[in-house]
Amino acid sequence: MTPSPTGPTGPGSTDVPDVVTFDDVRDAARRLAGVAHRTPVLRSRTLDALAGAEVHLKCENFQRVGAFKFRGAYNALSRLSPEQLARGVVAYSSGNHAQAVALAARELGSHAVIVMPEDSPQSKTDATAGYGAEIVRYDRYTGDRVALGRQLAEERGLALIPPYEHPHIIAGQGTAALELIEETGPLDALLAPVGGGGLMAGSATAATALVPGIRMIGVEPEAGDDTLRSLAAGHPVTIPVPHTIADGQAIATPGELTFAVNRRLLDSVVLVSDDEIRAAMKFAFERLKIVTEPSGAGALAALLAGRVTPLPPRIGVIISGGNVGLERFLELLG
Repeated sequence: MTPSPTGPTGPGSTDVPDVVTFDDVRDAARRLAGVAHRTPVLRSRTLDALAGAEVHLKCENFQRVGAFKFRGAYNALSRLSPEQLARGVVAYSSGNHAQAVALAARELGSHAVIVMPEDSPQSKTDATAGYGAEIVRYDRYTGDRVALGRQLAEERGLALIPPYEHPHIIAGQGTAALELIEETGPLDALLAPVGGGGLMAGSATAATALVPGIRMIGVEPEAGDDTLRSLAAGHPVTIPVPHTIADGQAIATPGELTFAVNRRLLDSVVLVSDDEIRAAMKFAFERLKIVTEPSGAGALAALLAGRVTPLPPRIGVIISGGNVGLERFLELLG
């Protein structure tokens, strides 16, 4: 079952302080203008027919570093002082935030240290190193990336740039939904993948301000349903580190800040299996001619698998990233 928050913690509630506002998203969009790509919105008659609705795909797989993460990373780093940038930054990530911080640091004349799991996809590790970052490895199933990131920040005097637990990160991610609705006009629903919750929190902040009454639907892998469970419990809960092909959503607990927003603005969270994610990746490649990584295909998977009920007439779907190497792509779909 999918919880739909109602009453004091549901959509429209005002009892939770705003972590990020629509003005923050607008300000982030101004900072990102001319730096981040304004990614395309893709339409497909085939997809519309299969889904039974008018579908608008916001293709963040065409964003710089191949994922939406560049939006938040650049917005956050661009606000650091010259002294902070000179000392450098540190972040922890399974891959996309790693690349985003590494590139943003390079663009702003800084240096990044990135804490990455030992089992991060090689393509993401190589890209992060290619942007000039120093990589520090850890075991995601036994190590504590947050503690390691904080330790490095303290020891080296680095600014810590978390992947989602920061208002500037959330606001930056929200610019994807802002651009989508500016291009499409009002939508009845918006689907986006949920990992730590930054993309959804920012998207919900922008979308609900632009289109009051829009349905915000988060999508998680079945093995990584921490946000779904947290909404049901009314507070963040922790699950074992998920084993899922959607490595960008292999999160054990939602962020405190992101959950505060998502608890207030999400209408529901739906789950998709790894096989349904694979099917969506295959459909995107064969019929839409785009490459998506597993986490990036989650929202499309939910639509194709019929997880969204009742089905609204006009739907926005965020394809959050396309960072998957050729060997991994063939392994997943072979």
